[in-house]
Amino acid sequence: MRSIHPSMYEVGDSLTFGHTEMESSSNVAQYYAQDGSVDLKGNPVLRSQRGGWFACYFIVVYEAVERMAYQGITSNLVLYLTRNLHQGTVTAANNVTYWVGTGYLMPVLGAYVADAHLGRYWTFVLSSAIYFLMCLLTLAVSLPSLSPPPCTHQGDAPKCSPASVLQVGVFLGALYVVAFGSGGTKPNISTIGADQFDEFDPQERAHKISFFNWWFFSSFLGTLFASIVLVFIQDNVGWSLGYGIPTIALLLSVSIFLSGTRFYRHKVPQGSPLTRMARVIVAAIRKWNLPLPKGAAELDELDPEEYMRKGQFRILPSDSLRLVGTYAVPAILSDPRSFSVDVTHAGFSTKQR
Repeated sequence: MRSIHPSMYEVGDSLTFGHTEMESSSNVAQYYAQDGSVDLKGNPVLRSQRGGWFACYFIVVYEAVERMAYQGITSNLVLYLTRNLHQGTVTAANNVTYWVGTGYLMPVLGAYVADAHLGRYWTFVLSSAIYFLMCLLTLAVSLPSLSPPPCTHQGDAPKCSPASVLQVGVFLGALYVVAFGSGGTKPNISTIGADQFDEFDPQERAHKISFFNWWFFSSFLGTLFASIVLVFIQDNVGWSLGYGIPTIALLLSVSIFLSGTRFYRHKVPQGSPLTRMARVIVAAIRKWNLPLPKGAAELDELDPEEYMRKGQFRILPSDSLRLVGTYAVPAILSDPRSFSVDVTHAGFSTKQR
């Protein structure tokens, strides 16, 4: 009979123990978010404790109240400039247009700061502090010294004193502070909501679609309330109350958002997407004269482990925008100094934007 050396039991036990340990680690890992989500301290988060619909309730309610506050200012702005600051219709319309345009441009800056530096949460919080300077608008419409005297009527023609440079400057300055503050909240609130769902979990991925439906519904609900109720108050009760309600509503909305902080998932800043897109365009230009491979398998690609490490999905190339498709042509076919693998994922992301 062949003797069995004790070391054979040791090897077998070690293998069994190692296999059991790997299974245990795998079972534990499945309870954590797989998309790279962390808490504010940078620690991995458990799905059962953070994120999901419970966290999004705070965000959806915030959106409804904040939209009501913002639209409460925007909806009747031309009327205030013409009636109370005695501006001409053309001048008032131009001032509103410039302000609205600024409000649409500021989110580009807010998104850049969030993606490249501070992260979405802290960019949102700091911008909300600036946004709350909306109270300056309430002061501007409430203090008699910051508005010209009411028009007097002599016969059929009203006589109106124009607003001083100081009065116009204070009001417009407060408006642009609001636009600057909202530039950090607008691009980040919806993405913070999307971050609460793990793309690697099929059920949470489906919930993310439902979240955007409710997010848009809450946004339109707040806008509807402002367009009907707040406009009525401003026209028939007074501008102090008509602007005071949005100011209080903004404070309430930020408080609601902050109260849900311990339930949120967060994403670590990955750098500016503008930089990655620019690198793709430069790489495509440098390789513009190279033929595109017939199959996607012939293009440069990152290792699957790299995607898993970053909590990202591989984005497959498509037939759209083939003009910039040469960014992923293997460097060996062109100048070895050309960009290649390091811009592959950025390039696929660019083609999806």
